[in-house]
Amino acid sequence: MKIAGVFDDDATIKEILGFEVSGPVPDSFVFDQPLFIAIGNNKRREQLFLKFQERTSFGTIVHESAIVSKRSFIDEGTVVMEGAIVKVNATIGKQVIVNTSSSIDHDCVVGDFVHIAPQATLCGGAQIGEGTLVGANSTVLPGVKIGKWCTVAAGAVVSKNLADGATQIGYS
Repeated sequence: MKIAGVFDDDATIKEILGFEVSGPVPDSFVFDQPLFIAIGNNKRREQLFLKFQERTSFGTIVHESAIVSKRSFIDEGTVVMEGAIVKVNATIGKQVIVNTSSSIDHDCVVGDFVHIAPQATLCGGAQIGEGTLVGANSTVLPGVKIGKWCTVAAGAVVSKNLADGATQIGYS
């Protein structure tokens, strides 16, 4: 994949992974290739998506070692990292991070701007609301519904539905 440019709002950053950083994206910038927003903060990723959605398309990146069912759906701007698994009939929204070695089982629904952290597991039929962070090595049990903009702490086990804005630590 050819990278056309790297931008960052932090003017002190001059290089990322060997690529020169051009500074913030100018308001007049014309995108002639798909844009990828590589930011872990779910709210900031949403803000940038909304800012640029009328000016460009968004690509989807799936690492070659990820296992993704042909009968799943992954929306624009989503990144599926190394070793991640996305099973049959899973639906993943816009601008989602499916991080390293995480697992999204059959019939799961993941909303827009979600981050599924490394080694997190979503069991069959789980539903994750917009903007939620599912922490590293956490597990969401089958059929559980997590609301919008929730936080599931690292290592947590979610066995009951969570309302919008809830935080889950440990076992529910």
